[in-house]
Amino acid sequence: MVSTHPWRELRSLSHITVEWVELPEGVHARTNGVDRILMDKWLLQVERRCALAHELQHIRMGHRGHQPPRIEHMVRVVVARRLITLEDLIAACCWSRNNLWEIADELWVTPDVLWDRLTHLDAKERHVLNSID
Repeated sequence: MVSTHPWRELRSLSHITVEWVELPEGVHARTNGVDRILMDKWLLQVERRCALAHELQHIRMGHRGHQPPRIEHMVRVVVARRLITLEDLIAACCWSRNNLWEIADELWVTPDVLWDRLTHLDAKERHVLNSID
């Protein structure tokens, strides 16, 4: 799997607009599920990248309005897989096996996205990562 580039994907979706607004604390972005994404204007670039990927996934899945926790969880897992390929994860772990922040920085994701990827490895992926010297 090739990692996605959310900003490049957004450029190809001309019907979707992004508006930079102040959102409540802890809310990075929101979407109407069709053609509009509200993004908190105070996010760091890496947070913007991850939030955009998350909201685009909601749009791809046709989600409109507030979603229940199980759906949010599913979206987070899908986004983590899309943003972090196994190959990239292996490469980052080879030089920084125990530092979540360093690995997240190398992969250009938030530590939360990295955590979602790591906690939802399949058995084969887990085996490959565990075999790294």
